[in-house]
Amino acid sequence: MSLTKRRLQFLDKLVELYQRTSLPIHYETLALSLGVSKWTAYDMMKEMEKQGFVSRSYEVNAKETGRSQVVFSPTDQATDLFKLNRKDSYNAVDWEHTIAHIRKLLGSVKDTNVNEVIRKVMNEISSKASNLEFCGYILGLLLVYIKKLGSKTEHLISLLVSKRLHSKSGILLFVGTVLGTIIQTINDELGNELTELISKFIDTLDGLSNHEQRMLSDLLQEALA
Repeated sequence: MSLTKRRLQFLDKLVELYQRTSLPIHYETLALSLGVSKWTAYDMMKEMEKQGFVSRSYEVNAKETGRSQVVFSPTDQATDLFKLNRKDSYNAVDWEHTIAHIRKLLGSVKDTNVNEVIRKVMNEISSKASNLEFCGYILGLLLVYIKKLGSKTEHLISLLVSKRLHSKSGILLFVGTVLGTIIQTINDELGNELTELISKFIDTLDGLSNHEQRMLSDLLQEALA
């Protein structure tokens, strides 16, 4: 059963939150993660429940003794959907679109709050179809962050990793260096989500071909030049 891009975004985030906690997710938590109203998230969950991608349950609300609240979980149908959606092979045209979008983000970070930029990119990641695109957007997110820190920090990081960027170890060095900086400055919720995404990035990077890893290296070299 097909889903619109917007519904896929909501469902992807629900699956991600559920896999992280192994607990049903309240629609208000989902809303905060996506930057929408709680009623928008609730209505979206109801619609996807009708399609069989979401199931609801009730749990006691700790803030209001005796009252229960509605929580949602992804069904096996939803989990299987995202296993299929992230393809091992990439499309060259889609990759060029990904590169162009990352360039656009990097060119528009100066007047934006860093948490807002990170949230925007993290929401973009949910719709990426291939493993290569997923990794590209993670690198794009980290590049956006160091651009926000200013040219001095960007230059120092570039000096540290530039001689190693031709290899997978260089990519991992870049990711680890920026992550160590970023988690000190963003809020806890974003920090947890980003750490989870980086963990997925490392696992996914291992499965990419040497050619695909070089494409990621080229992306970094261009951005840090």
